Amino acid sequence: MVKKNPIQVRCLDHVVVISSDIIKSLEFYCDILGLMEERRLDSYGLIQLRAGSSIVDIIDRKGSLGQSSAQSIGERKNIDHFALELETFEEQEMRDYLEKNGVTVGKVAVRYGARGFGSSLYINDPDGNVVELKGPPVSEVL
Repeated sequence: MVKKNPIQVRCLDHVVVISSDIIKSLEFYCDILGLMEERRLDSYGLIQLRAGSSIVDIIDRKGSLGQSSAQSIGERKNIDHFALELETFEEQEMRDYLEKNGVTVGKVAVRYGARGFGSSLYINDPDGNVVELKGPPVSEVL
């Protein structure tokens, strides 16, 4: 008899980003992308930002968590990319805004995500991590 898998993933919970310039990272994620600081543990060099129903953890590379993580991953990026689903996807408005803030914007394409196909674009954070900004699905799979 096959047992039912007890793990049922619903959505992205959190992503951990190691930052070599915490000020630039906070400006990018809070000021440009609009995430809100939710919790800060200065003794660990950890700042947790609210991204809708998910969290983005920013770890200062110079802090205790960042140093131990950097030792295990070296200087390479610790993530390939992560996607933030947006309420709306107004391409030109976003492009103008991001470029005004010094962010290079990739080409828009329809890509598959957790809730189906939708428009998205790629940008980089100050540490070179790729962030996908994904619009609502045009055809929902859930």
